[in-house]
Amino acid sequence: MARTLAFRQAQEGDGPLVHKWMNEDHVHPYWQLNLPWPAFHTHFQKAVNDPHQTLYIGCIHGMAMSYWEAYWVRGDVIEDFYHPHPFDQGIHLLIGEKDFLGRGYALPLLKAMVQFQFSHEDTSKVVAEPDIRNEKMIHVFQACGFKPVGPITLPDKEALLMFCEREEFERRWKDEAFIRI
Repeated sequence: MARTLAFRQAQEGDGPLVHKWMNEDHVHPYWQLNLPWPAFHTHFQKAVNDPHQTLYIGCIHGMAMSYWEAYWVRGDVIEDFYHPHPFDQGIHLLIGEKDFLGRGYALPLLKAMVQFQFSHEDTSKVVAEPDIRNEKMIHVFQACGFKPVGPITLPDKEALLMFCEREEFERRWKDEAFIRI
């Protein structure tokens, strides 16, 4: 990939951009956050200030094009679906800008974010739970090294629980250089 990938921590001022993305036809069926601005603004402010997670804006060549939520499994609804270790992390993502869809950016971005999550030395597993209907993202997670565990019913969706183990990820991508976040 001949483009620069980068992430920056999301701020409250990113709310309008993320709100725009949540209303895109390729996003809202899976995220279900296509709320009116006042309701979304309240939701986003709470998310940005939640110490349990860190939000990121993914950029390619300096252009904001994706949204990421990196979170600790402990304290999240997902912890009820398996026996998490104290430092397991989870990831949510979306490609917001339509011009970046179908161009092969999701996998390199996901690899970079997961590598960043594994930079926490006590994290041995990254968890994902994409909407079970979102075959494209499930494919990207699998290409990155996530293994399907099984379907689960979350409060907002039917999801596929997936695990990416550090050992498998490092073995799979040992010869790749990654960006730093």
